[in-house]
Amino acid sequence: MKKPKQYITTTLPYVNADPHVGFAMEIIRADVYARYAQLRGYDVFFNTGTDEHGNKIWEKAQEAGLDPQTYVDPFADKFKGLIDLLHLSSGMHFVRTTDAHHIAAAQEFWKRCDENGYIYKKAYQTKYCVGCELEKTDSELDHGRCPVHPDRELELIDEENYFFKFSSCEQFLKEFYAQHPTFVVPDFRFNEIKNFVDGGLNDFSISRLKSKMPWGIPVPGDDEHVMYVWFDALVNYISTLGWPNDLDTFETYWTEGEPIQYAGKDNLRQQAAMWQAMLYAAGLPNTKQVVINGFINSGGQKMSKSLGNVISPYDIVNEYGAEALRYYLLRHMNSFEDSDMTMEKFHEAYNANLANGLGNLVQRIMKMITSYGVDISDINFDEDPLSFHHEHMEAFDFNTVMNEMWRLVGDMDQFIAEHQPFKKIKEDEAAAHKDLHYLARELSRLAISLYPFMPETAQTIQTCLTEVKLPDEPLFARIEK
Repeated sequence: MKKPKQYITTTLPYVNADPHVGFAMEIIRADVYARYAQLRGYDVFFNTGTDEHGNKIWEKAQEAGLDPQTYVDPFADKFKGLIDLLHLSSGMHFVRTTDAHHIAAAQEFWKRCDENGYIYKKAYQTKYCVGCELEKTDSELDHGRCPVHPDRELELIDEENYFFKFSSCEQFLKEFYAQHPTFVVPDFRFNEIKNFVDGGLNDFSISRLKSKMPWGIPVPGDDEHVMYVWFDALVNYISTLGWPNDLDTFETYWTEGEPIQYAGKDNLRQQAAMWQAMLYAAGLPNTKQVVINGFINSGGQKMSKSLGNVISPYDIVNEYGAEALRYYLLRHMNSFEDSDMTMEKFHEAYNANLANGLGNLVQRIMKMITSYGVDISDINFDEDPLSFHHEHMEAFDFNTVMNEMWRLVGDMDQFIAEHQPFKKIKEDEAAAHKDLHYLARELSRLAISLYPFMPETAQTIQTCLTEVKLPDEPLFARIEK
């Protein structure tokens, strides 16, 4: 029987700095949905990668005295390293915008938009935020600065560039949004992008003069220009599928696979409007859904190197493990709003909910089962407890699912406290065995539910149950500070 298809992708992080915990949250959430789809029998294509062109990279490479490719390579390796570090799905695809195939695909995409009448050339002046790699209107500025990058001076661009006819796609986008009422998740982000389009669209520049900023993909037929970084980078979502050469894979996962794109709130316009308009202009199918995350702040402030509050996923995993980081980002960070994270909060949650919570519960239950010789061989370890969570999973509301699972942890702890099988075993062995059989069944249900969220933890619990043994080592050893 042919499996249904599912395509899932993150954005491509910009490689002008090391990975931070904000992108770790995005890619872990995408991984949860990928694993969930796999459990439901889908053939999943899961994509991530790195965005490596543009003015920011050019600036940083010059500051470091390196050519841009030499500058970006180590950063790309660190982002690719997140696949193993964060226990992401095996076989996931990693695309770099400096890959030869991606470059060829971006140029072909440009040609199709041009042939369809959506690209033209003109001289213009604009204010430009290098941090966002976006043009800014006065209404978008706060005291003359970009609110997302208030520490950066805006650049004034005055040159002749190629433009994309964004304005010509306005009616299409309005109709597309109306026909797809769940296109952007959550609803309030969908309202934001609809309001943006309703306010009228302006054509945007899609090239830069090579003499001023040479680090980009050459514009087809014009050696004096390179592509604007967003136009280039967005094409990764289909170049990773082999487009335009491998149309079988493209049709299988993009056309049939109902593509889902994960992104941060600073990517809303690019993912939900610009990219959809570009696909329309190229004559290609649109995305099924765009899921927008909030930001992670630290100590009430945006993370920044200057403040010294950037949290590295590598540092956390080295001390606490990948499963602990997955747990925290999926349960304690709001599914869609901004959230605050500090290492103090992380450490407290780790000891309370993992070491003293889940880890201690598994140890207690398995200790009693193995010590008292409880027969749990008739438990169905293949049931689908995720059926109780489908509504929340399909809404990408992972906080609610995680809280439900930890409610189950609390219920099992309470059951042990009330029924006390460790005392009952001396007075009524059959009743104690019945209690522990129930706990084993509940623990198995929890493990299967946990699989998309904390896969190694889920596997360890299932192994303990099926082999009827204690964990080889504590699931989460308590860490003192």
